[in-house]
Amino acid sequence: MKIAILGGTGALGKGLATRWIKSNHEIIIGSRKFDKAQHIAQSLGLDKSSGMLNIDAAKKCEIACLTVPYTHQEDILRSIEDSLKKKILIDATVPLIPPKIMRVQLPQEGSAALKAQLILGESTKVISAFQNISAELLQSTQEVDCDVLVTGNNFEARSTVISLVNDAGLKGWHAGPLCNSVAAEALTSVLISINKNHSIDHSGIKITGI
Repeated sequence: MKIAILGGTGALGKGLATRWIKSNHEIIIGSRKFDKAQHIAQSLGLDKSSGMLNIDAAKKCEIACLTVPYTHQEDILRSIEDSLKKKILIDATVPLIPPKIMRVQLPQEGSAALKAQLILGESTKVISAFQNISAELLQSTQEVDCDVLVTGNNFEARSTVISLVNDAGLKGWHAGPLCNSVAAEALTSVLISINKNHSIDHSGIKITGI
């Protein structure tokens, strides 16, 4: 698939790009800064032309993945909402609010993903995923022994994203409608707290009982 990673110059974006390139997906790196997008595209072994502004990346893709800090989420989505109509947006945003990132601080909309759906409207299928995965591990060649909760209101769109999760070397799970993204986003602060209190580098979640 042709995947635009919006905010693809950050750690999570580069990690997902690295994994999906290995699975032969066509990757577009989007950024607010054109030169930086081109630089990251080249560093990933892509042609320079694969780096572009977020709005152009959103126009050219089949599916988009948002990997930006929560403080930038709304501005970026409002700038590209027309370009995402009738497409899937994977939203990996976590509402972390420094300095208290070990404390769950969900927005008034319920979750960052629910906020994204309100901004974009029902013509865009927002799917929430990748909140609980280490960006550092994704950029490495290590096997990532963590599962991914995938939530969204459209089953077929969730299935598409789960296949992309699997292509990234992870195990994706149907975790219900988009309102359940509240749990996945909140878990990030819990995992950060576990990392600190137990001296763990990359804690994650696994589904048992299989």
